[in-house]
Order: sequence, then C-alpha cells, then structure tokens
Amino acid sequence: MPASFRSTVLHSTGKASFDDIYDRPDPRAYYARMSELDYRIPELAKPHFEQLLADHRAATGIAAPTVLDIGCSYGVNAALLRLDTTMSDLFETYAEPTAPDLAARDRARLAAEDTMPGVRFIGMDASGPALDYARDAGLLHATVHADLEAADPTEAQRRILAGADLVISTGCVGYVTERTLLRVARAHGGKLPWMAHFVLRMFSFDPIATHLAALGYRTELAPGVFRQRRFASPEEQSQVCNTLAANGIDTQGIESEGWLYAQLHLSRPSPNLSIDHEDLH
Repeated sequence: MPASFRSTVLHSTGKASFDDIYDRPDPRAYYARMSELDYRIPELAKPHFEQLLADHRAATGIAAPTVLDIGCSYGVNAALLRLDTTMSDLFETYAEPTAPDLAARDRARLAAEDTMPGVRFIGMDASGPALDYARDAGLLHATVHADLEAADPTEAQRRILAGADLVISTGCVGYVTERTLLRVARAHGGKLPWMAHFVLRMFSFDPIATHLAALGYRTELAPGVFRQRRFASPEEQSQVCNTLAANGIDTQGIESEGWLYAQLHLSRPSPNLSIDHEDLH
C-alpha cells in the first residue's frame, strides 16, 4: 500500500483530518506528511499571489502591503513568497529528524534571502504551536490565534487583522466560511482588503461571494484547476468524489485520477466603491 494510503481519519467534510501534525513545536511532521501526499498547492499559488501583489501595488500605490494568510499553519505560503524556494526544497529542508534549532536556521535564511523586504506577513490559524513556530522563525511578522467561525476577534486581534491589505488562503475554505471572511473584511472598518482564495472543488464559494458582494466585493473565478495534493486514502477519494457528484460536478480525469483539485477565487472591492460603514459592522 502506498505511503499516502495509510489509515486516515476523515473530517466531517469528507476530507482527511491532519490535526495530529499541526500541534507539534516545529514543522517536521507536517512537511513529512505533506511530502507523502505530494502537497503542491502553495507552490502553484505562488505566481498568482505575486501577480495579485503587483496588481495591488499598481492600483493603490502601496509599495509594501501587509498580507494575511488564513489557515497559514507553519507559514508555508510566507516561506514560498519570501524565499526563492519550492515545496520539494521545503520537504527536504525539514526532513532531518535530528536537525538543530530549525527556527534559528529559518531566521538566518530569511536574513540572507528575503525577496520581499518590507512586505509584512500576518498568519491566522487555529493551531497555536504552528503559529508560534512561524513567528519565532521570522516567517510571520504577526499572528492571530483565533477561530473566527465561533466568535468575533478580540480588540487586539481586530487591530492586527485591520492591517491587512491582501488576504490569501490555500485550503482553509470549507473549514472556514463567510463568518470568518466577513469578520476579517470588517476588521478595518474603512477599507476592504483584496482576497485570493484557492478553494477545493468540493466546496462552493458562491455563498461566500454573495456575502462579500453585499460589502462591495466583486468576485471572479480564475481559469483552470490546480492540484492540491493526492488523496490520503481510497475512503477520502470516494467521499470527495461522491460529494462532487452530488453537486453535479464531473470528476472524470480530475479527482478520479487520485488528486484533490482547487480553483482560485479573486475578490476585490468594486471600482469607485463608496463604503457604507454600517455594512461593515
């Protein structure tokens, strides 16, 4: 049996649960498991996030924006965006079972190689240990440990979220809904951050887009589909394909071939938007 088809526990969504690899003090177990599954969506997302940053600079004149990564885990997207690296490189980098202080090594690499000086990266996640590592390693400049599905951010958390100019994610939508994204969008109270979310095809972004539209967003579906990772088990593949079929989505040649696939949804404030501050509260 392939390593990726080890016994897995399924989340209520039908996806495999990886809760056990997000509570470690460093990302070695996380990268080891993701390597087994050929996890690649952050690398495929990188050029699209870079283009979004360029478009945002051109439209706003903000040379060094703040990027909020929702569901950031150990700061994977920040590592890919700030370093000239790949997922394969990260898998190899964190593969040493007895490596020295990994956070110190990451800080040294960032000091030498950071390709986005001045750009601030904020991470939000439900895993405290993952956030602690990413912040200690310097991959994230600030973190928000919160579950915004359950409650509004605290005032301290809201102030951090309010600094975001762009909001990105590569797999959290489905676990998070419009409740989280609306609370993020409303955090500033006077501006709306641009958003780019890679969302698995099994999850509809339409309800979120409808709620964002009420705030003044226009959402576009980018062309193409993007490989997220291999299925963790035959049971996961069966559950996901059944969900897609029930929603009238053809899986032939896509999920049927053994991979989870995502689509990119871009949400930006409509041009010449006049914000009604009552709608932001």
